[in-house]
Amino acid sequence: MKMHVLSGGRLRMKKSVYVPEAERQETIELPVSCYLMRHPQGNVLFDTGCHPSTIDNAEARWGPMARALVQISRPEENLIDQLKLVGLAPDDIDVVVNSHFHTDHCGCNEFFKKATVICHARELEAVTGPDADQRGYLPADWKHPMPIETIDGQRDLFNDGRIVLVPVPGHTAGMTGALVALDKSGAFFLASDAVALRSNLERDTNPRNTWDAEQSTRSMQEVRRIEASGATIVFGHDDAQWQTLRTGVDFYD
Repeated sequence: MKMHVLSGGRLRMKKSVYVPEAERQETIELPVSCYLMRHPQGNVLFDTGCHPSTIDNAEARWGPMARALVQISRPEENLIDQLKLVGLAPDDIDVVVNSHFHTDHCGCNEFFKKATVICHARELEAVTGPDADQRGYLPADWKHPMPIETIDGQRDLFNDGRIVLVPVPGHTAGMTGALVALDKSGAFFLASDAVALRSNLERDTNPRNTWDAEQSTRSMQEVRRIEASGATIVFGHDDAQWQTLRTGVDFYD
């Protein structure tokens, strides 16, 4: 099995969202990561990044949220163009796993019309709840005709230990990571926003955009346990780590 790390965009936000002591006007650049696993039983995407239209006009899709979540992506920094680099089109994807349904993690879902979407049951509850808009969920990102399967605990996607979905709630109610086991490169835990930056894990700090700090702290403890078992943690938006990763046509196997 091969794993490609693909760009789903690039954003700028206030640094204090993630680093409490940062100056009020200080900003931070955040890579948006998507992951393609080329499993013998099917092509799997973990997260789909930002919708390509937001590169030119984020406010049209995101509304007022575009003022806090500033798009700074280059034209090619979207999942659809990134898949072209590795010779795939949206119809080649069999499964889309969404770590959660925030716009920078499911913005391209609509393109994968032949895929089954998998998420945690509590995340689906959140996006269909009466206060979904206030929580930053956009129907344009997740509400599509493709079938959605839900999990409520760990799920071994192909029952072979290669891609295991692990609930890590806190950032959102249904936040889910993925433990990916590769033959040569070893194990990776795709933490998504369960741990946005390495400093959040090292200093045990919850970002301001955390839904439930207590659950998030417990999930970070689980991530530390996974790291102690030998897995490499891939953080949700850590630019320093992003610069060290094999991305695009390069891959882990």
